Amino acid sequence: MGRMLFYCAGAIALAAAGIYLNNSSLLAAHRPGSPVLLAHRGIAQRFDETDLMNDTCTASRMLPPKHDYLENTIRSMQAGFAAGADIVEIDVHPTTDGQFAVFHDWTLDCRTDGHGVTREHAMADMKKLDIGYGYTADGGKSFPFRGRGIGMMPTLAQVLSTFPDRRFLINVKSRDPSEGEKLAAVLNGLSAARRAEIIVYGGDEAIDVIRRRVPDIKTASRQSLKGCLTGYIGYGWTGLLPDACKQRMMLVPINIAPWLWGWPDRFLNRMQDAGTEVFVLGPYRGGEFSTGIDDPAQLARLPQNYAAGIWTNEIETIGRLLE
Repeated sequence: MGRMLFYCAGAIALAAAGIYLNNSSLLAAHRPGSPVLLAHRGIAQRFDETDLMNDTCTASRMLPPKHDYLENTIRSMQAGFAAGADIVEIDVHPTTDGQFAVFHDWTLDCRTDGHGVTREHAMADMKKLDIGYGYTADGGKSFPFRGRGIGMMPTLAQVLSTFPDRRFLINVKSRDPSEGEKLAAVLNGLSAARRAEIIVYGGDEAIDVIRRRVPDIKTASRQSLKGCLTGYIGYGWTGLLPDACKQRMMLVPINIAPWLWGWPDRFLNRMQDAGTEVFVLGPYRGGEFSTGIDDPAQLARLPQNYAAGIWTNEIETIGRLLE
């Protein structure tokens, strides 16, 4: 009996050692290079993030402005890249005249002087709107950008032509499969080299269509993010990856990252080998939203010599700190 227990203990110790060696980042090759900075909405006005809902009008809870950039505009994107962004995130909606508007909100009422559902308008009409109309930091007493955003809503085609050699993350704002079909047609009209510079994320149904129609594009959806994270935590120690971790974008909250098998280098190497690009977010504390890496304290939580993606709402701050 004693000998059997001895052999069992030895087998368990050997298995534990194997799992450790297979998942120790200390024994993994370090990823060379610098962090890849992703500027969420370019350089944008910040807002109070307390109790956010999907339909919260963030323009009406703007914080006192530190600059005059408006999100999802050509000028904002230019400033984001100049501040150190490697990738700029933009939001798109299909229009009734066959284009894609680059604009965040599902409706026009919060930010602009227009009304109604964004995708139910023609681009020609939305080009006439003032996208700075609704911003206020004092409960409606003043509107510092009113009259300054007229004609500034760009099309996706305009963005891609203005920045022919820059990387973008495109956010599909709906779960409509037909929107996936329309965006897939646009992406398939680009060269393979240009598609390699684009990532798309959004609703499960739209992203499923894009993955079928444009298989060389990296994507992410709620379904894939959850599937990759839970699957990897569940059995990533084996070195096997869930399909949801392959040819994707993976978002990892900074407070969850240390729990991932092989974090940082072995995990990042596994994802890179699977064609997946990883971006670290700010802490996730439940609910629908997670912050970015937006201040020096959050940046300091990243591993030394970290060389993968960083998602930030404050590219002007983080870019300066990483110069």
